[in-house]
Formats: sequence, structure tokens, C-alpha cells
Amino acid sequence: MADTSGNALKRSHPEDQDHNSQKRTRSNNGSPVPGQGVTPPGKPDIAKMVAEARAKADAVRARLQAARGGGATATPPPAQAAAPAPAPASSPAMSKLEQMKARVAAATQRASAPSQPRPSAPAPSYQPPTRDDEGISKARGGLDVGLHPALLSDATTEFRSGKGKQAKPKRAGGPQLDLSGPSVEEIKNNPYFDPSLNPKATVAKPRQSRQLLFNEKGKYIHQAAALRRQAQLEAMKKRIAEKARQAGLDEEMDVEKAFLVPVPPAVEWWDEGLVNGSDYSAIDDPKNIKIDTPDSIITPYIQHPIQLEPPQEKHMPAQKPMYLTPKEQAKIRRQRRAADLKEEQAKIRLGLVEAPAPKVKKSNLMRVLGEQAVKDPTAVEARVNREIADRKEAHEQANEDRKLTKEERREKLLAQQEKDAALGIFQSVYRIDSLASGRNRFKIGKNAEQNNLTGICVMHPKLNLVIVEGGKHSIHNYRKLMLNRIDWTENPGSDRVSADSPEAQVSWLSTENEKGEPRDFSQNTCNLIWEGQAKGRAFKRWFGARVCETDSAAKDALSRAKMESFWTLAKSAKPAEF
Repeated sequence: MADTSGNALKRSHPEDQDHNSQKRTRSNNGSPVPGQGVTPPGKPDIAKMVAEARAKADAVRARLQAARGGGATATPPPAQAAAPAPAPASSPAMSKLEQMKARVAAATQRASAPSQPRPSAPAPSYQPPTRDDEGISKARGGLDVGLHPALLSDATTEFRSGKGKQAKPKRAGGPQLDLSGPSVEEIKNNPYFDPSLNPKATVAKPRQSRQLLFNEKGKYIHQAAALRRQAQLEAMKKRIAEKARQAGLDEEMDVEKAFLVPVPPAVEWWDEGLVNGSDYSAIDDPKNIKIDTPDSIITPYIQHPIQLEPPQEKHMPAQKPMYLTPKEQAKIRRQRRAADLKEEQAKIRLGLVEAPAPKVKKSNLMRVLGEQAVKDPTAVEARVNREIADRKEAHEQANEDRKLTKEERREKLLAQQEKDAALGIFQSVYRIDSLASGRNRFKIGKNAEQNNLTGICVMHPKLNLVIVEGGKHSIHNYRKLMLNRIDWTENPGSDRVSADSPEAQVSWLSTENEKGEPRDFSQNTCNLIWEGQAKGRAFKRWFGARVCETDSAAKDALSRAKMESFWTLAKSAKPAEF
């Protein structure tokens, strides 16, 4: 439908009904023209709004009391807890900013007020939503939005449900949460009660915002620089230590460490099972002595250990048979040969063996052959010579058959060396000034292999060290080689050394100097600096010659066998001491 002015019919504005004013017309820009007799939007009537709110609160309070029925009337709470403090009187001319400041001040005053004891049935201190004539729910907040039911606490209110139904009011006399502390009897009966949990501890405290802490500029840059300086310092220390080891400056410290006496333990190993404690001070208390206790290692039972052969008995030489005089030896030989002859004659008489042919010699030729020798002496003589040659050849062949082959001789020698080493391992250490001669290096390695010795030869620009270990007989043979058989002062001239060998890469292992002249070995010596018996072999085989440019490299070569102390001994020893 349309009116006489040509405009479509529209619904009436709610404010037009209250103020009996005509419908507001729109301006050219679309915004409504302010109506007449309406309070300007910038200056609301605060006094009137406060009065309406109080009237609505009184109406709700009366309705709640009527809903409780014949229940006991609760004692009205103090004015400070029953209703919120009224907003301060404000003039119509008060701006919105001043009104907001006044409301914030009132709320702060209520929060800082001392807490009052909670009554058994407190009256609601909120402004419930109401319904006007048109059924529109209104609340205390702006924009005509009602409060959420969860914010209404335990008060009984009416709110608009999703299907237009009203919720039933809750009974104010229901169970309330008791935040008071337990009684003395409850504390005594409950062993798990924590008195630190008081009612105030259960109330959520207001969240306080943490203050922002900013790092100063360059803080982590300084920390990173400090870490880099520390790493550079550690690397410098390692380089200095490595240079000191290469230069031999740490040898004096190693010598001092070798003579340091270790600190005795707090409890010796043989007393650990008898003392209940970490040191001997525990024996002051008789309870710490485990002699008569059930867990003591001392018992009435007898333990018979396994009997071992004394180690010194295997080093005792075997008992040799008694020596016989030449007459006694001849007599025994004569008797043995006579017995063998009688046994052979008995076999011939019984026909077990065939009688041997007569042994014809030039001395018994006429007596054995007789007439044959007279008839044809030339043929008989040739026959006798032939038999003599056959007997000689058979004798030589028997000797060759009894000889051992090359492999058998090697196995026999190895068995003898193993038997010699089973009687005990002996070690010997030699210090040589120069090993530039390749001939001498070959003799050292070859004789060590032939005598079944294990060890190593360390070659250094200043000195050379040879360590060998094996049986007593083999060590004795090697000692004669090193001290007697090799002439260390001889310069054999140029040696045939392969170009790819380690010896050819260093100049101090050459028999010629820089000018090509033979070097002088007149002062070259070889000395035995240590010899003795060891518990077992420290080397698995003969490792040959090792070229070591520095002291640290020489010690590393000997550290696997824990023989680096011999290098310190060789450096500290002087030729005059041998």
C-alpha cells in the first residue's frame, strides 16, 4: 500500500509512541533528522537512568522474596554487599569521558573495600534483565544485550530461552560452596591435610601482567665473542703443547713423573672385604669390622687352592747323565755288539733270515776265495773292488737318508726356540748412536727373525733404540751380534735402498754427507742399557725399523707396548755410564 504522499507504509518507530511525535524524515544524505522534544544524544539524562535502574532492582528483589514463599526471611546483608554502590551524581552537562572515569572510580572503591563474611543466603547483587511491553529483553549493558545465564551466579532470574519458555527459578536454600577451613577434628583425622591451603588460597587471584624485560644491545654479541676467545685460547694451548712435545721440552717433566710415588689408596684391596667403609677410620666403630658377621669372607670352611708348579723350577736345567771314561765306553760298545751278533746268529740257525755273503776285502782275499783267487786273480780283484765300492755307496746313502730336509730343519729349530722361550721371556734394550748403514739395519732385522725374537727398532736423528724379547738362548745369540760381531765404526759406503722406502726419504739415514763424502762413524757405539726377564711378550712380532722424526712420534710407536719409559731412559743415559 501507499499513502497520499506516494511513500510506502512503514512500521511506527518505538520512540514515536513514547513521545507522540511524527515519524522522522530522512535527510538528503540518508541520515534521519533529529526529532523535536528528544534529548540530544550527546547529553543523556543520567539521573533518570539511575532512578529507573533502582526501581527495576527493587521490583526484582520483591519478586524473588515472594517466590521463596514461606521460607525463613534471610537477614538483609549490609548495604555494601547487597547492592552496588550508586553511581555518583552527575550533571547533565557531564561528558561521557567524565562519566566513565566516575564509574571506574566507583568500581575500584568496591574492589578495595574489606571483605565481609558471606551470609548463608545472600541476596543477589546484580541487575537482572527485564521485559518491556514489546517482549524485548533489556539488560544493564549497552546495545540492549542481556547477560549470559552463566554470569548470573546462583540467583534465580527469568531469561528468554531459545523456544520462548521461561526457566524455573532456582531455590535459594540449596547447598552452597563452603570455603571455610576444616575443624580441628578433621585435621586430626586426616593425615593428608595441608594447612597451607587456606580459603584465601582457593580464590583465584587477579592476573597481574608481567613487565617486559628487554635485553641490552650487544649482550649476545659479547657472549659469542667471549666463547670464541675461549676456543682460540684452548686451541693455542694445544698447539703450544704439541710444539713442546716435538721440541723435547716435556722430557724433564716425564722423568720427574717416573720417580713420583703414587698416593696409597684409602683402603687396600685385601682389607676391602673386612672393613665396612670407604677408609680405615671406619674401624673405630666395632660394627664396621666384618669378621664375625654373617656376610664376612672369613668362614669355618677350608679352601684348598689349586697347586701350581713353582715358576723357578722350569728354569732349572735338566739333569745330565754321568760321563764315562773311554775304556768304559769301549767295553759297553763291545758288549752291545756281541749281543747283537749272537741274536743275528740265532736267527740264521733257525732259518729266519738268510746268511749274509762273506765280506771280502783285499786283506782276506786269498783266505776267503782260495782256489778262485789262484786261478783268475784279476777277476777276483775286480770283484773285490766292486764290492768295496758298493759298501761305501750304501753307507753314504744311509747317511743321506738320515739327514733332515730344509723344512724339517726349520721346524726343529723353531721347536727348540719355542721350548727355550717356554722357560722364560727375556728382554734386552740397545742404544745405538747412528743406524745410517743399511747393512747393519739388515743384520739387526734378519737375526731377530732367525732367532724368533719380537720387538721393534726406533730410528731417530739423535739416537736409535732396539728392543728385542725372546728365549734366553736367542737373547744370548743376539747380544753377541750387537756387541761383538757388528763393527759399528765401519762405513760400508753407498747402500742399495729402494727409492720408495722410508729410509730413503730422510737425509740423516744416509752414509754420505751433503757434499757426497763418506760420513765418519768412528764415534758410533752400541750399548746395552737394560736386560732382564719379563712376565710375557710385549710385542706380537718383529715390527722392523720405524722412522720417527720427533720424540712424540717415537713415544707413540712404543706406547702400544707400554715401552715409552725405555725412550726416556735412553735419552737420559750418557755413554760414560755404560
